Amino acid sequence: MFRFNSWRHKTLIYHLKGLTLQSPNPNPLFHHYPSSLFSTHFCTNTSDSTPFPVSYLINKFDFSPQFASKLCSTYKVCFKTSQNPDLVLNFFRNNGFSETQLCYIISKAPRLLSCDPCKRVLPKFQFFLSKGASNSDIVNLVSKNPKILSPSLKNHIIPTYELLYGFLQSDNDTIASVTQNPVLLCDHRASNNITMLVENGVANSNIARLLRIRSRVFHSRELLKFVGEVKDLGFNPSKIIFSIALTAKASVTKTRWKAKVDALKKWGWSDEDAVEAFRKKPYCMLTSIEKINLVMSFWVNQMGWDAMAIAKAPYVLSLSLEKRIIPRAAVVQFLLNKGLKDKIPSLTYPIVMSEELFLDMLNKRCKYESSYLLKLYEEKINLANTKDKIQ
Repeated sequence: MFRFNSWRHKTLIYHLKGLTLQSPNPNPLFHHYPSSLFSTHFCTNTSDSTPFPVSYLINKFDFSPQFASKLCSTYKVCFKTSQNPDLVLNFFRNNGFSETQLCYIISKAPRLLSCDPCKRVLPKFQFFLSKGASNSDIVNLVSKNPKILSPSLKNHIIPTYELLYGFLQSDNDTIASVTQNPVLLCDHRASNNITMLVENGVANSNIARLLRIRSRVFHSRELLKFVGEVKDLGFNPSKIIFSIALTAKASVTKTRWKAKVDALKKWGWSDEDAVEAFRKKPYCMLTSIEKINLVMSFWVNQMGWDAMAIAKAPYVLSLSLEKRIIPRAAVVQFLLNKGLKDKIPSLTYPIVMSEELFLDMLNKRCKYESSYLLKLYEEKINLANTKDKIQ
């Protein structure tokens, strides 16, 4: 792992290509390596030999000749000697990057081999450290998406970081969000989409929620269109449910959305039922087709209950079949068999309520049967947990 010594960001020691370089200047940004160490050369290729950058990539990373040649051509990678590329690689090694990580980083951003790491990379590392990122956070961040090192620190990374911080209100949360999804800091689309949401009246709390749990929605090229569709369905941008509906719209492709609606229709729902279910609980459209069919099969085929009951309480589709639906359905079935339907307002009511309220219902509404029902419920829960351990 790379570590800044006790002067923290004031004195940096590098071991690049066996050469120890130590800055006597308190500010490492004012320390310069000899210009010859980082000079960039333009390549002159001949038809009789393999270009030097291609040979370097093949020998250093075991890339195939075709892949190495494509990288050099696509990214215009040019250097005549191994001096600067070796210095760059040693810089990353000394900052905690493994050989496997280096191989991936160079495969995605080969032009780093021609850069001056003190000018292009080090200031970005220092910025993240100043915001509370750990050494491993930075290694993970760069390894996940090496393009994080491409944008300008001053003109893009810092303004975008401050934009994210404005919603998350915490360096820890901002670093966590960026580490989980580095594209937030290196793709202009993310910051543009955030600005667009603000302009469309989406609450700051909703944007913060998306940044924490569904930040990939900010990559969407069609987010503005999805915002319009969600608004047209009656969702209020100031409410939490808006962010859930927007997540569903942005995460599920049009083809997949239709397939999910078709799956529901096979169990007797109409198109209108699907729309109304989405309005009530948009999470239902984030449920997989397989899960939809498993829940519906249990509900209709095993329990003999009406599929339209779930249309009125679509949250059921988002719940665990083994750990939630089956155990509570056993309790409901017992009450129905005993002629105690009046104990529950609906089939779905005991399924969707919280654990605390469910147990309270058993103790208060079903006090004569509560002992047996609690035992039955616990047996079903234990069975589900046992299956989990076996799997």
